[in-house]
Amino acid sequence: MAQLSLESVSKRFPSGAFAVRDVSLQIADKEFLVLVGPSGCGKSTTLRIIAGLDHPSSGSVKIDQVVVDDKPPKDRNIAMVFQNYALYPHMSVYKNLSFGLLLRYGGGVLNRGLIRIFQPQKSAKLKRLRSQVDHQVRQAAERLGISHLLDRKPHQLSGGERQRVALGRAIVREPAVFLFDEPLSNLDAKLRQQMRLELKRLHRELAATIVYVTHDQVEAMTMGDRIAVMKDGEILQTGTPDQLYHRPANTFVAQFIGSVPTNLIPQTSPTNFAYRPPENDHPKDDQQRELLIGFRAEHAKLINAPRENNTNDDLPQPRNNRDRSEQRLQFPATVQSNDRLGDSTLVTLLVDLTKSKEFETNNKKTSAQLETTNANKATDPNTEQQISTTIGLPKIGQPSEVTVRTSGDSDWRLGQRVIVEVEQNRLMWFDLSSGNNLDRENS
Repeated sequence: MAQLSLESVSKRFPSGAFAVRDVSLQIADKEFLVLVGPSGCGKSTTLRIIAGLDHPSSGSVKIDQVVVDDKPPKDRNIAMVFQNYALYPHMSVYKNLSFGLLLRYGGGVLNRGLIRIFQPQKSAKLKRLRSQVDHQVRQAAERLGISHLLDRKPHQLSGGERQRVALGRAIVREPAVFLFDEPLSNLDAKLRQQMRLELKRLHRELAATIVYVTHDQVEAMTMGDRIAVMKDGEILQTGTPDQLYHRPANTFVAQFIGSVPTNLIPQTSPTNFAYRPPENDHPKDDQQRELLIGFRAEHAKLINAPRENNTNDDLPQPRNNRDRSEQRLQFPATVQSNDRLGDSTLVTLLVDLTKSKEFETNNKKTSAQLETTNANKATDPNTEQQISTTIGLPKIGQPSEVTVRTSGDSDWRLGQRVIVEVEQNRLMWFDLSSGNNLDRENS
């Protein structure tokens, strides 16, 4: 296999629009890298540049430290699997698998649309090469479980069988790099899952270097050693699936990665806020910094809200413990819908702090507590630490929706008032203007 590197690669069209902008990637030998992003983000164009089907406007592509920008696709020792399979409809499965090898080994030439492979005087060499090709084809067919299909034509195959033939055509070449351009997008959900397992098994057996393009973040999370998230022709973040899921670089990555988008709630950060930037990051004029609170659906839980005739003491209060692991963010919400998935239920809630009596009460009590704390600041040596660990609540503002994953047998009624509770160490903080993750900025 091989190492692959892209160095400041850009692709600009004559109109001036960028399909790919300053993309740099280092892909290690035997690594499975996934390029993921929405349609039109430039991921397929990046793959075509690696393959040599498109030429970059600037930058370079290297395979094993050798620049291949001027090499045609056939000389780059790569194999590509396309979304539409690209099988020859008039050829059998066997001929589809062997065709490229015969051209590669035998120096076949095109003449008036007919293919002449080998010259008659080279019959001994012909026999050896045909034997070698036959061995490689049947070995790949056995590995993919399509040995019984070798005599069939593509129109006699199912979608999954056609996909296996396309994979086999790439495998028989024994390339340095495999390129996959959304190969599973035409398959149904069950077959996609089966083929994902098949591709991961092949990656282990072949010890291959693979670049895989998809718009499906589930494919990216389950298959890739590393993932590169693209948007508008640029790579926003590269990392392992765990890194992208738990420490997204910005709000786009946070909401794109994960079967349920990250919940985001606007918040303004006073000095007592749970997130405290380094001292040199504090605004000198004490202006408040606009933030977004983020948390995953499975990191929150729902609690029955107190009835309206309860006392204020029964309402959720911000914790002020010094141990961050014991702190909670709590805010009221109203159940909007229940999506039952069998093993779990996705509860969508409306967080309307503009009409929240509970929140207003909590906010007043929190402010009173802080005034008392500030008054005793000069005599209490622990005050500074208490302020730095106080949990802030979402500011009163526009209504927003959040999603919470609960157990499959939970029964939250539509319109029911609840309390959403999130552990402090599960919260993420994003700058509202830039969208960047503040914990990553200051780590």
